[in-house]
Amino acid sequence: MRRRLVLLLLLGGLCALTGWMTSLGRVGFFMMAPPAKLLEALKEHLQIVLSAELLAVVAGIPLGLALSRRSFRRGAPILSAVTSVGQTVPTLALVGVFSILMGLGWRSAVVALGVYTLLPIVRNTYAGLVSVDPRVKDAARGMGMSAWQILWRVEMPLAAPLIMAGIRTSTVLNVGSAAVAGMIGAGGLGEIIMTGVSLRLVEMVLQGAAPTAALAILLDRLLEGVAATATPRGLRLALRRGNS
Repeated sequence: MRRRLVLLLLLGGLCALTGWMTSLGRVGFFMMAPPAKLLEALKEHLQIVLSAELLAVVAGIPLGLALSRRSFRRGAPILSAVTSVGQTVPTLALVGVFSILMGLGWRSAVVALGVYTLLPIVRNTYAGLVSVDPRVKDAARGMGMSAWQILWRVEMPLAAPLIMAGIRTSTVLNVGSAAVAGMIGAGGLGEIIMTGVSLRLVEMVLQGAAPTAALAILLDRLLEGVAATATPRGLRLALRRGNS
């Protein structure tokens, strides 16, 4: 209850700050982004984040799954190192490289952000699958389940909390990193932030940064609910007992 109250107060403060900055209309010689433009930028930002996250999930979960299989264990360090490259390179540099390779705009921003936020999903998928108790898999095998049935009906449900934690981390990273997309013409709230930085206008920077932070909190909270739904009931009860 206390956590929810803190989140609501934080979201309310960020929304109030956004409304205040927007209501200024003009600061000195410069016009603030009008409400219609701010909403359009928020929509573009959300589209970039969801597209990049979908790309990261579609690529990250199969990679983590492959790393957890015995036949791929020898290549696991190499594949893990390759997926780690995205986060070792600064976001600005990575977006810049993809903008050169693929051209300016939305597509290069989505691919760059998808690569940048790949690691948490791969790492957590791998960790979740290898942490499944071998005795549970042996019991499933003794019941006559095939390898695919064990994977989808036993391993994946038990690994779901860790996988969803990786997706949540990746999504929050995506929301913040997507602000850089404004530098290559992909739109979003980053365009407002970058304009404010170039004009040295703190109010405009806050006008773009506040809704970006609010979006990150909302998506994280939403994915927390999805994670609770995806986790098997017995495992949820065990986790609650462990936390209490």
